[in-house]
Amino acid sequence: MPVDVKYSTKATATGGRDGTTRSEDGKVDLKLSTPKELGGAGGEGANPEQLFAAGYSACFIGALKAAGMQLKLKVPAETRVTATVGIGPRSEGGYGITAELAVDIPGIERADAEKLVELAHQICPYSNATRNNVDVGIAIV
Repeated sequence: MPVDVKYSTKATATGGRDGTTRSEDGKVDLKLSTPKELGGAGGEGANPEQLFAAGYSACFIGALKAAGMQLKLKVPAETRVTATVGIGPRSEGGYGITAELAVDIPGIERADAEKLVELAHQICPYSNATRNNVDVGIAIV
């Protein structure tokens, strides 16, 4: 399915999970560390799963706002999305990731929140990228 790209960016990693990553404009410039749970030292650096969780949660709020415009529902500024990203071995071999989104839309009726979340999940680029490939659970909290 073609995408009409409106923005693109680059980041370069060196050293893998115990190296560094930097965006081309320098706004992201991080040391990376492998979590102890994956056999690493733990270290002070971030890991790819944390970066994915941060991106997915922020992007999903943007999708909620877009859904709100379509549904004529105001998404409050206090809306919070917490993404939990897991990684582990797959039964088929290799590794896979999972994602859980906890969506808190204060002051919105439950039925409206469900409509917003359902439409946002269709709009969000992270949801579209993971659909039918990553187990994504969504809960309204």
